[in-house]
Amino acid sequence: MSEVEKQAKLNRLSKSLGYQYKNIEFLQRALTHRSMGAKNNERLEFLGDSLVNFMIADALFHQFHKISEGDLSRIRAFLVKGETLAKIGKEYQLSDYLMLGPGELKSGGYRRESIIADTVEAIIASVYEDGGLDACRAFVMRLYENRLKELDPSKIGKDPKTRLQEFLQSNREQLPEYSVMTVNGPAHAQEFTVSCYVAKLNRKFEATATNRRKAEQVAAQEALDILENNHHD
Repeated sequence: MSEVEKQAKLNRLSKSLGYQYKNIEFLQRALTHRSMGAKNNERLEFLGDSLVNFMIADALFHQFHKISEGDLSRIRAFLVKGETLAKIGKEYQLSDYLMLGPGELKSGGYRRESIIADTVEAIIASVYEDGGLDACRAFVMRLYENRLKELDPSKIGKDPKTRLQEFLQSNREQLPEYSVMTVNGPAHAQEFTVSCYVAKLNRKFEATATNRRKAEQVAAQEALDILENNHHD
């Protein structure tokens, strides 16, 4: 790829991100994986991790005035975890812009969620380095605008078993009962089938997974979906 083509590609991403760089080299560095050599995005990633934690914490603090410190921490952890950052990166098709070494390219590194998530953090830091704190804050709020708007603090970061229990408790209903129905397969590749009995629905929900906890979570989610749908009707 020629230098002109590279610059055009960077400018396209800059436009897509909604931030106009004074020095586009900051964006280039943010997209450069360590497999490309010493000039990579790891230091920017370090800085971006701190920036996004601070800015999301600040946003949650001012958005939710009656939520405890523990719940604010739980919600922030959900919003800044690698999985969420990778989803944001995919929304901007960052895989098309990553600069990876031959080994990472061959192994499909451009699809790896950890690499995409790290790149999002590096981009956040690149905006800070290029435009300062206010520009970076505006950029992060734009990335998270819909997620912050649609937040339900009672659900974020809580697993289905916890949410099912809280739902039933809040409605003064009997708590769910879990039991292992079958365990199949060799020790190194077992499959657990569990049931989750919900007295309010007089129904057992069954699920199968590679361990008991995962199966219980799937069964609990199925029960919760029905309870919440009935509750909203």
